[in-house]
Amino acid sequence: MNSKLNNVLLCWLISRRFGERRWMMEEEPRRRRRKLKEEPQRRRRILEEEPQRTPRILEEEPQRAPRVMEEEPQRTRRVCAPPPVAPPSDNGHFQSLFSDLRRHPDRFIAFSRLSVGTFDVLLAAVRSDLTYRDTSMTRSISAEERLLMTLRFLSTGNSFALLRFEFLLEISTISNIVHRTCEAIWNRLQPEVMPPPTAARWSEIADGFRSTAQFPHCLGALGGKHISVWKPPRSGSRYHRSKQYLSVVLSALADSNYQFVMVDIGTHSNMADARVSMASRMGQLLQSQQHFFPPPRKLPRSAGPPAPFVVVADEGFKLSQHLLRPFPRRGLKKKRRVFNYRLTRARRFVECAFGMLVAKWRVVQGTLQLDREKVPAIIQACVVLHNFSRLHDGPCDPVVDPPPNMAFGSEDCPLLGRAPESGLRIREQFADYFSSPVGSVPWQNECLQGRR
Repeated sequence: MNSKLNNVLLCWLISRRFGERRWMMEEEPRRRRRKLKEEPQRRRRILEEEPQRTPRILEEEPQRAPRVMEEEPQRTRRVCAPPPVAPPSDNGHFQSLFSDLRRHPDRFIAFSRLSVGTFDVLLAAVRSDLTYRDTSMTRSISAEERLLMTLRFLSTGNSFALLRFEFLLEISTISNIVHRTCEAIWNRLQPEVMPPPTAARWSEIADGFRSTAQFPHCLGALGGKHISVWKPPRSGSRYHRSKQYLSVVLSALADSNYQFVMVDIGTHSNMADARVSMASRMGQLLQSQQHFFPPPRKLPRSAGPPAPFVVVADEGFKLSQHLLRPFPRRGLKKKRRVFNYRLTRARRFVECAFGMLVAKWRVVQGTLQLDREKVPAIIQACVVLHNFSRLHDGPCDPVVDPPPNMAFGSEDCPLLGRAPESGLRIREQFADYFSSPVGSVPWQNECLQGRR
């Protein structure tokens, strides 16, 4: 019984399935023929109704337009730039706080790292480069606001996104203002606060090191600082260093007043520290002796041969006729330990200058999140502002001597090669002078013994 029922159901399903398909296949040609027969009639009817429909639409249009405008929601107008972060710029930091900051000098220094008088002097120097005319579309940003915005960026290192909420300007506008202002600061201040050294300037620097560090014939302390940057596109490993971050190198020559005499910016840091200094333009200048150092003279109260004027540096620089570095630490005798101590007292000025630079202009303390083309302008502005503020605002707290347990000198760096005989001879001449009665200082033996 069940088998018969199953056969009946199967036959019914097959007939149902294939019967409908066969009916649809037979019906399709008839439907197409009917549609083709009715198409001319439909088109003729549309053409007959068109003359009556057009006047009716024209008559109804004046009444339909207001009704459509009332029914449609009001559309939001699109603009090219995003809306401002706040109502008019009258509420920004510059308009609301600038006059108050000028009435409180301590707050002004905390905000811009410059005193009110120094800010006015700097503004007068760069005003012509920061003044733009108003247009019929926009009001130009004043030179005061441009300069204060740049000083705020350099002194705090805040991102442009944070400065946007302080000065109520867009990020792209702030970026362009900071870059152009830094270029104007460098172009205007560099000839004044960091001009090319002359013979009189070299003599002034040598006198300063002789009176402050008791190191005669010294024309500056040479050092370098790595400044962290973002990885530029398609740069490979050129900016990568052994400390596992990307950086550019700031090489500088400082005097005894913690001011920079010459700087070199932008050397790649993918090589060892010993090679970085030699790859910089300043290191190549000292090695090639293409400078205007004073002629050799006798050391003070010394009856020995004339000694050349030199630059002191650390172990990252190669010893030469005009560049002295410490003796290696291995097997040092007293004479060489004294020389390393005296050289370290003179070399500390460039290290302290870097510390003051980073403490006041903190943008170079973190990572510069800027394009590779804009990094040198930022660093150059910080360097000249460091000299400018020390000239007008006065020096910072005095720096004490190195601690007694400081290691004077370190291991030799094998990457530099053998020093020339002239450099070795001149270093021995200075070592003999510092250990002689006419060139020694009363406290050097106590410092070497750790009692001071």
